[in-house]
Amino acid sequence: MENQQLQYQHTLKGEIALSGIGLHTGAHVNMTLKPAPPGHGIKFQRIDLPGQPIVKADVDYVVETTRSTTLEHNGARVSTVEHIMAALAGTGVDNVLVELDAGEIPIMDGSAYEFITAIEKTGLQNQDAKKVYYTIDTNISFYDEKKKVEMVAMPAVDYRITCLIDFNSPVLGTQHAKMKGIEEFTTEIAPCRTFCFLHELEYQLSLNLIKGGDINNAIVVVDKPVSEEELARLAKVFNRETISVQKEGILNNIELRFPNEPARHKLLDVVGDLALIGYPIHAHIIANRPGHSTNVEFARQIKAYIKKNKHNKDLPVYDPNQPPIFDTPRIERTLPHRYPMLLVDKIIELEEEKVVGIKNVTFNEGFFQGHFPGNPVMPGVLQLEALAQVGGILALNRVPDPENYDTYFLKIDNCKFKQKVVPGDTMILKMELLSPIRRGLVEMRGTVFIGNKVATEADMIAQIIKTREGKPKQ
Repeated sequence: MENQQLQYQHTLKGEIALSGIGLHTGAHVNMTLKPAPPGHGIKFQRIDLPGQPIVKADVDYVVETTRSTTLEHNGARVSTVEHIMAALAGTGVDNVLVELDAGEIPIMDGSAYEFITAIEKTGLQNQDAKKVYYTIDTNISFYDEKKKVEMVAMPAVDYRITCLIDFNSPVLGTQHAKMKGIEEFTTEIAPCRTFCFLHELEYQLSLNLIKGGDINNAIVVVDKPVSEEELARLAKVFNRETISVQKEGILNNIELRFPNEPARHKLLDVVGDLALIGYPIHAHIIANRPGHSTNVEFARQIKAYIKKNKHNKDLPVYDPNQPPIFDTPRIERTLPHRYPMLLVDKIIELEEEKVVGIKNVTFNEGFFQGHFPGNPVMPGVLQLEALAQVGGILALNRVPDPENYDTYFLKIDNCKFKQKVVPGDTMILKMELLSPIRRGLVEMRGTVFIGNKVATEADMIAQIIKTREGKPKQ
């Protein structure tokens, strides 16, 4: 899926009907995924209950995390939601209604693969609504002393996850898995099946769990000697004539899809559980020994941070080590401005409807000599000029021969100055289209960030006008 498409919300092109067995309840369930309007989000509906109650896929409604993640609200309870949530997040589905005639999502083959296959076969439709990503601008850390689980979300320009597991198992050893971007999910993570250890099965059976378990939908790791009596008992549980342990330490010799399939499945669970935050995020997640309970607690922590810092949504991340998209000479070939009125040093992002530029403010700026001498402050009108120039790059990027056009700003609304800009500051200048360009009129919203704080914001309207002779060549 193209990155530009990911800037809009998506739903399904049609309905998807799936059925299967619940891993823990053993009940047969029919599940239908239906398209939903923009802003709907992911919701589950129990059509088998009176009133057909709905529960939103939200970490606030998680009530149980024993071997799976369970939601409950409005009298509706839905368990084992992590795999379908991961599949929806991995394919970029924002809005869907999931109808169920039982209380558990079908386990299918123990991974998200069959969900992904069905979604890709049906396809997605672009919706007329923006998808807002929330950028984590500081490290968010979580540590569970009892379970020795450590998780951290670090600033990043996309969504990536590093997962490490260590169960002190001679069979699994220490494993790690990586997802360098959400686009890798469908092929590298989705096919990976759930797993457990053989010595855990008796305990789970005593809790009345895994009634729908089968060695076809779970990897069973054998890391301790097993008697023939125990194998016979398990064969009866799984409706098999015989069960054996192969030298690889996997029950009944299931062939792994990846050498580190258990670690990749733990990463899959992290994707699914963190999708319950309710906001798509840009961050690098590092998860050491994660599980559903800690995933959910970490998701709650991230959600609380986002709610507290919502004004910083889609905060641009500036990495000075990355080469710019436009350097100063390239900017001069597009804009008519020159020193001392060229107020943009480089462009670090340029998309169909968004641009991000950088202005490094130094004490040598000419305007500091006369503007608050002894207490230098960048004039607000020049901050707006810097935004306007970045907006000019965005506007002219839409015309076939930008060297023959200029942009003239016609109107400024809703201008607010929230923080001083002083020497030593790095201005991150973001301009976004508010509506499609019509008749050369460009309506944009501009924001100046200093670090993670908003310094200036304004709505602007500009007009693209063709020059008579074109701009001078550089």
